Amino acid sequence: TWSYTVLLSCVRAQSEETEVFAEAGSQAVLPCKCNPSSPFIPSIVWSKANKGTVWRKQKSGLQYWGSSWSSKGTQRIQCPHGQFERGNFNLQINNVMGEDGGVYSCRVEHRDQVTVNVVILRIIEVSVSSSISIWGNDVSISCNVTPWPYGASVHWMLNNSPFVPQTENASNKDTAKSVVREKATARLTGNWTCVMDYKGKEGRASAALTVKGIIHPSKDNTQVYAALASAVTLPCVFSPGLIPSNLAWEKLKPEYLFKPAPSRLPASFSQSPFSQRPFDKSATLKEVGFGDEGRYRCSGTIEGQRLTRNMQLVVAKIDSLSKKTGSVTLTCQLTDTSKVTDYEWVHVIYDLNGTQSVRSIQKGKTLSISKVSEENQGEWTCRFYGKEGILGNVTYHIQLMSGLSGQKSSGGSRNTAAVVGLGFLLLVLLLILAQMYKNHQRRKRICQYPALETIVHTVSNEREARNQLKK
Repeated sequence: TWSYTVLLSCVRAQSEETEVFAEAGSQAVLPCKCNPSSPFIPSIVWSKANKGTVWRKQKSGLQYWGSSWSSKGTQRIQCPHGQFERGNFNLQINNVMGEDGGVYSCRVEHRDQVTVNVVILRIIEVSVSSSISIWGNDVSISCNVTPWPYGASVHWMLNNSPFVPQTENASNKDTAKSVVREKATARLTGNWTCVMDYKGKEGRASAALTVKGIIHPSKDNTQVYAALASAVTLPCVFSPGLIPSNLAWEKLKPEYLFKPAPSRLPASFSQSPFSQRPFDKSATLKEVGFGDEGRYRCSGTIEGQRLTRNMQLVVAKIDSLSKKTGSVTLTCQLTDTSKVTDYEWVHVIYDLNGTQSVRSIQKGKTLSISKVSEENQGEWTCRFYGKEGILGNVTYHIQLMSGLSGQKSSGGSRNTAAVVGLGFLLLVLLLILAQMYKNHQRRKRICQYPALETIVHTVSNEREARNQLKK
């Protein structure tokens, strides 16, 4: 029994009706309230239409629970005593189910003073035809309310943003918007919330939907950027656990806009060897050529459904133009600039320890260098940006002794001296070779007359001896 009394004065046979929404699996609170006035111990009875007594407390303080309101030996209902002294006799129902929906009444009685509160409990629940759906399959999301409030308005939220179904069921005006029927795509993935408004009350319930298929790239016609002569990966990643059959990679001919036809794949094209990730069917181009740009398609079969993903490879390069004045102009070129909104040039330099630093940044598609010098030689990177950030970059190296004509002009005098010196050296070598050839021919002629050769040597020796005696 309770050791306290409450002050309660209720108008005879007073009755109120309240709407309550509760999501399936949550706790529902059914209100019952009276204004305190005089001290007494009340008699309280909670009942459900067509189901009898749910919970009651007699004036003596004894409590009774309905036999159908327990789950695994635990009562699902309670009426917190701590609120009684404030005139609150709310009924709490834990882990509500669809069958709990209906009309409830709370009767508070003392002598001839009675108050009755009528509460309509509506259980709202969102169900998905398949919580895990394969891309392209039919999927339906339903909003169920027990009992259904005819005349209520329904709208859907997907990931906390309003969702407008592409198709609607008009067979029943009251329930038309309570069911969403769509083809499973990535845009349907997330948390679905049904929001119902009725007589100023709002009910909400949620359920999660996962759509499996090709998750990267997440949408068709994604652009992949690569620098000329670099390696690039074309992504084709299926949801973990999905192993596609009949996998195919194709390059699409540009002239087929509506029904793309396959073309020959580049010579350096190969599928990435992901033995530990069988759901990753990405491919690589080891060395991108300018002609490798264009549209590619990855496809595979999952549970009889053919999944495809188209993507576009955009190739970037830097064109250089050198002038006799020593100036150099670098231009950032892309095979498709439809998504590019800005260009940025960064001069990257390295110290002896290999530490990278940025010396200067310039905006624009073209970079002009008035004269190549030690200050502006090195690595120049063109970064290109889109609305959501950086898309990619391409790098060009400038060196003082490179083949640029502007750089040749800056060192023209040294090059000329080197050429003259080399020519003089060749001329001396030719003269020496000519003299050696003449001596060789003369010796061959003399060798035909050995005696004459002896006489010539003897005369020559005598002449040298007389010259020495005279000295």
